[in-house]
Amino acid sequence: MTFEEARARFPVLERLAYLNAGTFGPLARETMAAVSAEQNRDLEEGRTGDQYFLRTLDLRAELRAAVASLVGADPAQVALTSSTTDGCNIVVAGLGLSPEDEVITTSAEHFGLLGSLGVCAARVVVVDPEPERILAAVTPRTRLIAVSQVLWTTGQVLPVRALREESRVPVLVDGAQSVGAIPVTAAGVDFLTVSGQKWLCGPDTTGALVVADPERLRVTAPSYFAQQGYEPDGTFVPREGALRFEPNWWPASSLSGLLAALRLRPGWAFERAAATADRCRALLSARVEVVVPEAASTLVSFRPEGDPAALVTHLAERGVHVREIPGSRLVRVSCGWWTSDGDLDRLVGALP
Repeated sequence: MTFEEARARFPVLERLAYLNAGTFGPLARETMAAVSAEQNRDLEEGRTGDQYFLRTLDLRAELRAAVASLVGADPAQVALTSSTTDGCNIVVAGLGLSPEDEVITTSAEHFGLLGSLGVCAARVVVVDPEPERILAAVTPRTRLIAVSQVLWTTGQVLPVRALREESRVPVLVDGAQSVGAIPVTAAGVDFLTVSGQKWLCGPDTTGALVVADPERLRVTAPSYFAQQGYEPDGTFVPREGALRFEPNWWPASSLSGLLAALRLRPGWAFERAAATADRCRALLSARVEVVVPEAASTLVSFRPEGDPAALVTHLAERGVHVREIPGSRLVRVSCGWWTSDGDLDRLVGALP
């Protein structure tokens, strides 16, 4: 599949320089066709009967396997969630942290991760997003390191596997800006969250949680999927593997839509996205101050001379969609494998 053929599957790219996959990725025709087919099936045949439920459960199993393949995990280690925030909450609550415990995080995290830390009992230690600072903060009380693999603010990549190896402390990886954007493996970390609607270009409210050892994490908010048998008093036998952590039912349309999106990804996706991000930094550097992390990803952030929010509006009026990072004076550009040289030229040309 050529780049032109792959890009043509996203109708929105015919109109916009779509540079905001860090929020929501573009939707392909095949993805929406899969969603529509399932919704029409529900309309015509109803959401009832053994075949309906068995088919939906089969789609869930197929999607767990697809996510596992994407990040090098076993399907039994994958739980389907509605967001990376879901995954973070499941992990932090399930660890049963106490006031005597410590959790290390960084000063550049998204609230999707921070919210779960803010309500836990442990002392939260915040450090600069540098591997040396993170490791230096580890003490005998440290129960968890909770960080993003790719920082949503600057696109910096943190060496999460090395942090686990050197600290010997469990690591929760917020994969919202990494899975689907750069090569990611779940091997070597304890928990990895996945967003379906960002770099994987799937439907809204889709995601996953990868748990290396499900037996070590408590179920604290059980759904029907948590149990394989229960008593009148609510005690239950947990299901095998990470399935016990799944918080909700997905419609078949979302399952089929994300499966379709995953099948569309070309083998050259990571290489193309990385090269495009490099070109974006080079082009922008001639006009604005670009943040260039030591380990860069497909997110490119820059500091405009004027108001960032006003610039985002100015660009949107010219068909270029990026986003502001609140409180940072940064504007963020998301470079996907579908991003063309023309998109980048349009971005630079639209700068005031």
